Amino acid sequence: MTVVITNDDGIDAPGIRALRRAVELVCGADTAIALAAPQEQYSGCGHQVTTSRPIQVQQQADQEFAIAGTPADCTRLALTHLVPDAQWVLSGINPGGNLGADVYISGTVAAVREAAFHRIPGIAISHYINRRRAIDWEVAIARTAKVLDKLLHHPPEPGTFWNVNLPHPEAGDPEPELIFCPLCTQPLPAQYRMDGNYFLYAGEYGSRARDPEADVDVCFSGNIAVTQIRL
Repeated sequence: MTVVITNDDGIDAPGIRALRRAVELVCGADTAIALAAPQEQYSGCGHQVTTSRPIQVQQQADQEFAIAGTPADCTRLALTHLVPDAQWVLSGINPGGNLGADVYISGTVAAVREAAFHRIPGIAISHYINRRRAIDWEVAIARTAKVLDKLLHHPPEPGTFWNVNLPHPEAGDPEPELIFCPLCTQPLPAQYRMDGNYFLYAGEYGSRARDPEADVDVCFSGNIAVTQIRL
């Protein structure tokens, strides 16, 4: 199997290295892994693509490509030129949730949405951050491996992809369960504060409204939210 790993935080971000380790744990040495990720952070860029300027690609190591473009650009270049035999595209691990309405904003999710357009199965993986506590990447790797062990054996049907959100429970809380659930349809908090003629966003992510048993509710309740999203 050949797997492309990307993200929206940049090729040197800890989350992409954590995702690679999780793939290695689950798939072993028989799986070819290629990293094709942005040179810089593109968090929140949505499905932006680059068509009006050249896109520089630097090969940093064997099968590691730093791309001067967006996450969707990275997937396009990987599937059409850099890793044309790719069988999966994985994106993450994003430090911060990509739940509900977030999927339309997220570069992490856009990378696998682009793969779905090309009929390549994909999984976007994000890690909700609770109370601004630091992510324990070793724990995140173990939970991501648990997710991959299940989803890599269940490719999404053509025209869909998997969106996964890891919770951020307190120490001593029960180990999260993997729960398949729909996408929340509630809006993100839309509070702003004024500073002269400027409006500054002041919404609190953790106080967002939830559809019962949808992905926001599942993840905020301490479980792993797995959602199949259709194009």
